Amino acid sequence: MVSAIVCVVDELVERVDAQDRVLGVVSRWRAVREGWLHRVASVVCRDGGGRFLVHRRAEHLSRFPGHYELGVGGAAGVGESYEEAAVRELGEELGTAATVCLRFRFLNRSGLSPHWLGVCDAVLAEIPAPDPDEVAWHGWLTESEVQRALREWTFTPDSQEVFGRYLACGASGPGRAPDLGG
Repeated sequence: MVSAIVCVVDELVERVDAQDRVLGVVSRWRAVREGWLHRVASVVCRDGGGRFLVHRRAEHLSRFPGHYELGVGGAAGVGESYEEAAVRELGEELGTAATVCLRFRFLNRSGLSPHWLGVCDAVLAEIPAPDPDEVAWHGWLTESEVQRALREWTFTPDSQEVFGRYLACGASGPGRAPDLGG
């Protein structure tokens, strides 16, 4: 009889302070459990017509299963910038590559644990192969449709704040990503 050994490897992240300075390397599980700050990257995706990509998370995910989400993202790995993490997450979740631009970062206290959230944006021509283990549904919505959906659908805790900050940042035009604090 053959027995299988299952090994679950937790991802490593950088524990950071209230100014987003690296303090050390920890497991993401421990950072969440202890409420330690770490970095998460998210990408607000738009199409050529300016519509926003909204997706529904798969039902079996441990964090916010079945919730809608404005951004595509995840924890930044050790030594990974917000932009690098954002590009990696686009590939993993949507099966696409794109140039991303860091628009802002803020100390996000919503969700499972506090973390610095670096919000990037990208323009996508298409989404060739969303990972069904991550994305149950996706669609392109206009700004007003997103505003209505945020009131009527169940979104992840930070989606409303990300959308508001994104619109405020976009209104000021491109440039250096502002630090919008906590």
